Amino acid sequence: MTAKTWADATEPSRVAWHVSTRSGSGGGDCVEAGPVLDGSRRVAVRDSKDRSGPVLGFSATSWTDFLTGLRSGTLTG
Repeated sequence: MTAKTWADATEPSRVAWHVSTRSGSGGGDCVEAGPVLDGSRRVAVRDSKDRSGPVLGFSATSWTDFLTGLRSGTLTG
């Protein structure tokens, strides 16, 4: 699984951003993710508290692998 930081933020207005349902409303960990609207099937991820900050980009395959790892608990920090 490979994530890349997109220096140009992949033109954030071209991403269908969604706040994670796991993000709390208490101002803690807030993550937004969404598909890049260019037909590439890439997914962008950013910190919703810093919307002008860095954006991580995942290919469709890497995003699926990432979610599978999260759900199974096999990701380690």
